[in-house]
Amino acid sequence: MALITPAGAVTEAKRIVGGSLTSRRRDTTGAVLLVLLGLAVVSTLLVLFTLLGQVLVQALPLLGERGAEFVTDTIGSEPDAVGIWPGLYGSFVIGLGVLVVAIPMGVAAAIYLEEYAPENRLNRFILVNIRNLAGVPAVIYGVLGLIIFVGWLRPVTGGESVLAAALTMAVLVLPIVIITSMEALRAVPQGLRDAGYGVGASRWEVTRDHVLPYAAPGILTGTVLSLARALGEAAPLIMVGAITGLLPETSLQGKFTAIPMLIFNWSGRPDPPGAELGWSNTAAAAGLTLLLLVFLFNIAAILLRNRFERARTGT
Repeated sequence: MALITPAGAVTEAKRIVGGSLTSRRRDTTGAVLLVLLGLAVVSTLLVLFTLLGQVLVQALPLLGERGAEFVTDTIGSEPDAVGIWPGLYGSFVIGLGVLVVAIPMGVAAAIYLEEYAPENRLNRFILVNIRNLAGVPAVIYGVLGLIIFVGWLRPVTGGESVLAAALTMAVLVLPIVIITSMEALRAVPQGLRDAGYGVGASRWEVTRDHVLPYAAPGILTGTVLSLARALGEAAPLIMVGAITGLLPETSLQGKFTAIPMLIFNWSGRPDPPGAELGWSNTAAAAGLTLLLLVFLFNIAAILLRNRFERARTGT
């Protein structure tokens, strides 16, 4: 039976819409909310640009004098002669380890929980614990990495090595990858799945050919956030044995350090009296390098996201 809108309801709707469009009454609540939202945006941008400006002011004199030597030299005891190569190597390997270990595991877990797992108490219990793990302090993951990857898996990782640090950071961001991937999969319209099933596709074919390409931009956004957190954390690295002293060489199973550790160590040292360049300049230059490293990883993720977005929209 067709549904017919009563003529009186149509007239009343026209009257209400017309009245709201021609009314001269000011929306005070909306105006106050708009001002508050604008202030929040301006405050956030001011804090962000102030921090970036402070880092640039302190980092540029050292980078202008040292140039590429600041990246290729090793750690030392003079602020105007040190380099960050061991820290850059450690941070790059840690980021690579997160991409290789945490992202595939996290996306696979999200696909199972969102597309295959039945709705029962066990799966609800697992989901609650994954969400709780995303809020656990990073130092707790450092203790976990010290016990498992440094202690139990010493024959594989070499103990206090960059491999143990990469695995620890992968575990740290794994809950975030799972949660963001599940949200991206949940945002895929159910009609897309139904269309695939309607032409006889299996569940895996629907997931592979329809759901994953549609959810890929959201999954990559979560990947960027996870990677940025892994590259910026210092507490788990302290627990798994990162050092700040001189490293004779960089290797996968030897002593290691990372840029957050160098920033933590250098920012606590007093500047030499009378020197033009101090440890504060060195720490700022290391921080700027870490920002550039995160920026490069972000560019790669954004390019992949745009590629999937164009494939999805057909543009």
